[in-house]
Amino acid sequence: MAPNVHAEFPCSLQIDVPFPTARLSSIAVKAITVDKELSPLVRRTFSTVAVGDGPGEKCVLRVQYNATTNRMLRVAVNSFMDSLAMILEIMERLDVDVLEANPIEVQPGPFR
Repeated sequence: MAPNVHAEFPCSLQIDVPFPTARLSSIAVKAITVDKELSPLVRRTFSTVAVGDGPGEKCVLRVQYNATTNRMLRVAVNSFMDSLAMILEIMERLDVDVLEANPIEVQPGPFR
């Protein structure tokens, strides 16, 4: 758990999701932020953090969650993980950067 930031939102969690390029992490942020957080008892922020130097540098999508209770935090993070799984699945199947770097091997999963 990340350090507590807000007294009224004592439960917090920071999630870092690595992406092979800054462009892909930016696409993920845009796709996820379309849906607003459903509960007023949960707050979330998104940012991207560059890792490394050069034109092909990797990037991390950083998500900070703050909630009033552990239950609300768990529900919000579960929803985020479902959305993230779908976004990664779409990137894996359709994005040129990902296709060039990692040829797809068919694997069982919820979205296949």
